[in-house]
Amino acid sequence: MGISSQIVERVKSLDVTTLLLLLPAAVILVHVIAWLLDPRGVRAYPGPWLARFTDLWLGRVAAKGHRSEVVHELHKRYGTFVRLAPNHVSIADPAALQVVYAHGNGSLKSNFYDAFVSIQRGLFNTRDRTAHARKRKIVSHIFSQRNVLEFEPYVREYVRTFLQQWDRLCDGGAKGLRGDDGEGGWEGREGRVWLDCLPWFNYLAFDIIGDLAFGSPFGMLQAAKDSAPVAKDTTQAISSYGEDKAEYEVVHIPAVKILNDRGEYSASMGVLPPWVRPFVKRYIPWYSKGGKAVQNLAGLAVAAVAKRLSNPSYRVDLLSKLQEGKDDEGKPMSREELTAEALTQLIAGSDTTSNSSCAITYYLATNPRCQKKLQTELDAALENDDDPVSMFEVVKKLPYLEAVINESLRLHSTSAIGLPRIVPEGGLTVLGRSFPEGTVLSVPSYTIHRDTEVWGDDAEDFRPERWFERDSEAIQRTFNPFSFGPRACVGRNLANMELLVIISSIMRRYSIVLENPEKHFDTSEGFLRKPLECKVGIKRRS
Repeated sequence: MGISSQIVERVKSLDVTTLLLLLPAAVILVHVIAWLLDPRGVRAYPGPWLARFTDLWLGRVAAKGHRSEVVHELHKRYGTFVRLAPNHVSIADPAALQVVYAHGNGSLKSNFYDAFVSIQRGLFNTRDRTAHARKRKIVSHIFSQRNVLEFEPYVREYVRTFLQQWDRLCDGGAKGLRGDDGEGGWEGREGRVWLDCLPWFNYLAFDIIGDLAFGSPFGMLQAAKDSAPVAKDTTQAISSYGEDKAEYEVVHIPAVKILNDRGEYSASMGVLPPWVRPFVKRYIPWYSKGGKAVQNLAGLAVAAVAKRLSNPSYRVDLLSKLQEGKDDEGKPMSREELTAEALTQLIAGSDTTSNSSCAITYYLATNPRCQKKLQTELDAALENDDDPVSMFEVVKKLPYLEAVINESLRLHSTSAIGLPRIVPEGGLTVLGRSFPEGTVLSVPSYTIHRDTEVWGDDAEDFRPERWFERDSEAIQRTFNPFSFGPRACVGRNLANMELLVIISSIMRRYSIVLENPEKHFDTSEGFLRKPLECKVGIKRRS
């Protein structure tokens, strides 16, 4: 055991009182001295006073769930460059995207991503360049446009179930009935059914990605309930993997809630110094709950993959294509690695779709003019189509639909924080400023998506027409909902297809208004920025 490991183990054995005395001293020793020495020359950059000395300032901000908004206000106050931690500089300029996240610049993901590892490192949280290249080679082709088209029938099947459920509620609403279907319940009045649409988008997204990633849905849409099976003991379940059968105890959990807890936990844990993380997990209840959420999500993936592998299927989905994938040496993924990647797809494919669908619905309900304009476009394009679920090949060509989705993703990027990257050997020059090796840099999507020089003076407003009026080249350089460079989201084709089919199907079929037009669109941010609720009134269009 190394000296540092021995120190950690000895510190763990200390009582709480002693730790409370030692931790402030350790912060002073490590961070104040580092600030005085300023080895990377970032002391001159402005920012919060406490952030000069310790990562704990950013950890506290992240734990409160509004990191992007706080960082945005700092950039409005201090300008383009803001210091968020002793060795972390945020750069709010679209031109910085092309440098910090560029192909071939040698930058790596920071230790922020270590907090997202559960079963083993997957494509998202792998920091080693060689390991990432191997995984991306196996995974990226799965999300080619051709393969995504093979997934469309599954997506349309669950959108159809979604519409059937909402039709049922609309029938009840028209009669003035009320019920408790789903979280938040529903009631009929004024010729509409009033409900929180967020849980329904969660059910839809989880069932779609559950089917694609694991071979069967979680059944949330049919049950109108947040519930999914997990392996109670992940280690036991993994060890029981067999060619024909895997035996382990299964329990049911509220998967959407667990996923939210996990995102908040990992995003706030990831910005803390690595040496602090074991102590906060042990002594702070909020972090302990988050650690349990990480275990539960791993158990969900283990149970779903084990079930699928013990019952072979010839259907075409994400898991089957992951099984087919091979690296440069012709080696397929191990079962443990396969499970880790399937979990990555579940997390990435559920949250992003549900959050974005909810945000788009909110903006259209808030802006009746835009909703009407979109419905006119959909009616003209789908006039003779009796199927309530739109075909991707038709709706992907509709310009206003695309503008509505893009404008919503601009204002509500699911990944809005600045994703941290480590400056490589030889340093990096960004906007004329030189940063030495080891400095952590990030570019906040939330802020650059509100840059008035690119988007106009009304950048805070939802106005899809700007996508036809503004400099298209500048927009494409700035629009960053799926990140940029070699670590960009590999599933953007699938996400794009899902959103086009979901939004066009819903807006063609229903008229939607907000229950309270004056209510702010409340969100909470972990790694992703999530709506907290979206109460709307819906009715069938004639």
